Amino acid sequence: MEGVRNIQAAFDGIAEHWSPRVIAAANGQYVKLAKLSGEFLWHSHAGEDEVFIVFRGRFTLRFRDRDAVTLGEGDLFVVPRGVEHCPVAEDECWVMLFEPAETKHTGDVESPLTRSIDEQVRGGASASRQGAGPG
Repeated sequence: MEGVRNIQAAFDGIAEHWSPRVIAAANGQYVKLAKLSGEFLWHSHAGEDEVFIVFRGRFTLRFRDRDAVTLGEGDLFVVPRGVEHCPVAEDECWVMLFEPAETKHTGDVESPLTRSIDEQVRGGASASRQGAGPG
């Protein structure tokens, strides 16, 4: 993961929605890219904040305990640790995420959409999980 990475090219290499790809690591944090489309699942990260930056499109973060937030291109939002959230993108949206390397994709929730940290680092899901519909 060393050297120059072109963000556009990295996004172009992502074919599956809700399947983050690690593109860099720094100070115990992963920088991830993901394409979103449709509704994800409700989850939280008990010990980690999650930073979302929108590169293309727009999406909404729904919360159980507060008003939803809609983000557009160039927007940044931090979901605080422990806050249950559900990302929803009506159309395809491209996001960059910053989170500690040990952050589980869907927190303690297990689903066919869940991607292991190893899958995120390697760059994709196994063939049996292709097309299975981030952060």
